[in-house]
Amino acid sequence: MKKTIVLMASVAMIATACKNKEEVYEVDVPSREQADAPFELGSPSDVKAEKGSFQMLGLNYEYNGLEPHMDALTVATHYGKHHLGYCNKLNETVAGTDLENLSIEEVLAKLDVNNATLRNNAGGYYNHNLFWEILGAKKGGNPTGKIAEKINAQFGSFDNFKAEFKKAGTGVFGSGWVWLVVKDDQSLAITTTANQDNPLMSNATIKGTPIIGLDVWEHAYYLKHKNKRADYIDAFFDLLDWGKINEKLQ
Repeated sequence: MKKTIVLMASVAMIATACKNKEEVYEVDVPSREQADAPFELGSPSDVKAEKGSFQMLGLNYEYNGLEPHMDALTVATHYGKHHLGYCNKLNETVAGTDLENLSIEEVLAKLDVNNATLRNNAGGYYNHNLFWEILGAKKGGNPTGKIAEKINAQFGSFDNFKAEFKKAGTGVFGSGWVWLVVKDDQSLAITTTANQDNPLMSNATIKGTPIIGLDVWEHAYYLKHKNKRADYIDAFFDLLDWGKINEKLQ
């Protein structure tokens, strides 16, 4: 079922003071006729990369499928604008290079972290793919299967794990990610990265294969939760698809 959002606006003049002089900028905004027209969020299946070898992988739910924990407008904007932007820019960056036909994991393994454009967009593409994949409609609850065993063994209990994960998430300064990774010795670790970095990159302080990734950029939660990142993290646990996470664990 599609959501319809009506956008209301009028022509505005914005005055901005700059030191000792005042500069006035005229900003074009929608007319009344445009404002009264409904804006349909559409479907995730409509979101396609402009061109290139890296494509949008789709979602296992509609934009409103994660409500009430994550609202439809946030999901549509996050997936169809932010994530798509990383995908398109990644394709543009690797076009004509030997990275073009590699998997995203292979790109990250070869990544020169001094190449900011590739680093940001390859990271943004991979990170968001994982983020959407491990969420699901009517999921959440306690972990099951092998991941439940490993969490209990590593952290003592699921509640302890949630508390540590939430502490890490609320402690990220500015924009970044929180991860649960499987290290080379098969132990689990909670870690964080800045911006669109991830634990597969050579500069990661704790390296490992991510099986849970939480986006704590403000665009992921601000429309619904405002500045209450802790509430967003609580909602995230109500959406985790433990079946998918167990698949990644293996």
